Amino acid sequence: MAILEMKHISKAFGGSKALNDVHLTIEEGEIHALLGENGAGKSTLMNILTGVIEADAGTITWQGQLYPSPTIAQMEDAGIAFVHQELSVINDLSVTDNIFLCHELKNKLGIINYAEEVKRTKELFESLGVDMNPYTMVSELKTAEKQLLEICRALYKDAKLIILDEPTTALSNDEIAHLFGIVKNLKTKGKSFIFISHKMPEIFELCDKYTVFRNGEYISSGYIKDTNPHAITSDMVGTTYVDADVYESRPLGDVVLELKHYSGHGFEDVNLELRKGEIIAFTGLAGCGASELMQTMFGALPRDGGRMYVNGKELYGDAIIDYMKNSVAMLPANRKENSVVGEMTIMENFVIADHAITKNKLFINKSSDNERFEGQKDDLNIKCYEPNVVPITGLSGGNQQKVFLARWLNTGADVLLFDNPTQGVDVGAKAEIYKLILGFAKEGKSVIINTLEIPEIKKVADRCLVFYEGKIKKEFKHEEVNEHDVMLYSTNAIETEGKAN
Repeated sequence: MAILEMKHISKAFGGSKALNDVHLTIEEGEIHALLGENGAGKSTLMNILTGVIEADAGTITWQGQLYPSPTIAQMEDAGIAFVHQELSVINDLSVTDNIFLCHELKNKLGIINYAEEVKRTKELFESLGVDMNPYTMVSELKTAEKQLLEICRALYKDAKLIILDEPTTALSNDEIAHLFGIVKNLKTKGKSFIFISHKMPEIFELCDKYTVFRNGEYISSGYIKDTNPHAITSDMVGTTYVDADVYESRPLGDVVLELKHYSGHGFEDVNLELRKGEIIAFTGLAGCGASELMQTMFGALPRDGGRMYVNGKELYGDAIIDYMKNSVAMLPANRKENSVVGEMTIMENFVIADHAITKNKLFINKSSDNERFEGQKDDLNIKCYEPNVVPITGLSGGNQQKVFLARWLNTGADVLLFDNPTQGVDVGAKAEIYKLILGFAKEGKSVIINTLEIPEIKKVADRCLVFYEGKIKKEFKHEEVNEHDVMLYSTNAIETEGKAN
């Protein structure tokens, strides 16, 4: 039985049509994949469903009731919950406080009954098989635990439909398996899910049905069992999809960056040379130390020992601005916490790094900023309008990521550190970012990317460094990279095999 029917939904922002006569139907106890490239209209439709924005046309019927102009409160009360990719838990509150936020249990005097809240939190966790301490501060939780906390909060409010937006981007394989186990269990109890993801293996493992949008238009829908990844991807991008290797070798220049016995939180004794025009990939299991190394190379985390040289100059400060002034740029993995300045416009987000470096100048040259943005907009194919007016949060994830790439290119940096650069980005935008990274290298930029995706490494990297427990375990040349061997070293299975023999 259909519990949700959205028909003939249209929405425009200014002169841009975000949705044009689209529809979506969700059954009770169904996991439904909502698919499309960044900017296809998925988030806009979900924001209309949850009352964040109002549709220009169309109807929403939820459990047989028509909602002409739903509000956020109405849809929450009706049982629809949205677990965003950019998590909305409150780090400065406890797990229990987050569960009961705005729904506190109070006595007749208005005093919160915290003991009862903790008791109910424990009961909720036990029913879901979630191992989490109700008293723990959310700031101490891992990303996977925060994701589960969001779902638990929705279930406490008796949500009947839960929207999961890119829920696995920062999770390990074990954490993903745990999350999927919980979702499948809830499905058996009649809960429904809208699953937004760009990872085809996950979609085909978890989902029952799918709907594809492209450029704000409805394209296709059906049962997952009746289709295949290439057919769905072709619907998403509008052409016959070919997962081709875009890698091109190029001549490399002198050493631009050098690490000598470099150590810090989560890694130790790293030695590395990066040449002009070279692309190096870091990889390994989640928590292997590669991300922490990259953050330390940008001054975001303190180093414990060793030396770092850029263009022959030693960098040893702990302030990010010192690294920025010496031609080092970094695109961090957590876009919400470390890249997005939500209160600022697209343009302000673009110029913020350059203005930090040149803050001693008396005046800001807005016409120069606008000219440079237009150049980067064309080069990076950023889809946006009115950058001096529209907030950065008005863009899709892929276009936000391109703005942040443009932000760092605008500083003229020679060394580009990209931590999981295609996180939460669709297949079309991923292909664009791969080409951009290769283009940066051709222009003489030196690039390090940190990624868990082996196909990504094969598309761009000249060589790959595999990390295990904070140390470089193995180096592979481009032509040597394959999933089997990389996994052997990522898990240290190669050493285990040696001991067994």
